[in-house]
Amino acid sequence: MAEQDVKARDGRNLRVREAGAEDGMAVFVHHGTPMAGLLWKPWTEDAKRRGLRLISHDRPGYGGSDPQGKRSVGDVVPDVHDIADHLGIERYATWGISGGGPHTLACAALSGGRCVAAAALASVAPYPAEGLDYFADMGEDNVREIGLAINGDIDELTRLTERDAKEMLAAAPGDIIEGLESLLSEPDRAVLTDDFARFMWECGQVALRSSIAGWLEDDMAFVSDWGFDLRDIRTPVLVYQGRQDLMVPFGHGQWIAARIPSAEARLHEDEGHLTLLVNRVSDTHAWLASLF
Repeated sequence: MAEQDVKARDGRNLRVREAGAEDGMAVFVHHGTPMAGLLWKPWTEDAKRRGLRLISHDRPGYGGSDPQGKRSVGDVVPDVHDIADHLGIERYATWGISGGGPHTLACAALSGGRCVAAAALASVAPYPAEGLDYFADMGEDNVREIGLAINGDIDELTRLTERDAKEMLAAAPGDIIEGLESLLSEPDRAVLTDDFARFMWECGQVALRSSIAGWLEDDMAFVSDWGFDLRDIRTPVLVYQGRQDLMVPFGHGQWIAARIPSAEARLHEDEGHLTLLVNRVSDTHAWLASLF
């Protein structure tokens, strides 16, 4: 996995990583919350076989990327395009998981035609979302965190994320299930072993070792105006969601898929949240590659 720093147009540093097929079709990967843009080896090996060049970056305030301050979900697109321009890329596809889902959808909505396809895996829906019971079937830790963001209680949200980040940084890879107790369904517990558990642990370590700024920026962006309307997206979009997801409930995926005219929905009764990263990324790559 190659790593470099790229300057955004406003001078911020963006930490960028690449893997897969060196001269392949570009696919931007958007990480979850709170995570960093590391690329798991099974993804990069699959991408290389399919002729895809995976590119990721730490969103502002995470890992090696400078904080941006108050940002919208849509603000990710200029950063992606600055990276793409630096790497000599014109057209690209994209996928994102969880907190990366909205940022993937932003690329589909706001790229001016540069994004040719986007896949949102277990993406959180915007707030408010008319007709969606936003917190139904959501684990209590996320209900509390998102509730604080919605209420604008920045001080309490900061205390909460600082406490949780401290615990995450002090934990070992084998502690990850205990740390996510209220958010893990049985399918997700089953995949949090061995290399995948270590990968998830490393993402958290890299993301939060400098500050919690990215975490706070993400939370506030999700419950603020995203800067675009899902109903205006015409780029092909794939929506993956699992019924057994306690981090981002099944209803969010259903709601998103119903709002995007160009969406193809793959809604699975037996998938969770993290299971999509293990079971469905290869299928996602195949779908994206078919649309280049």
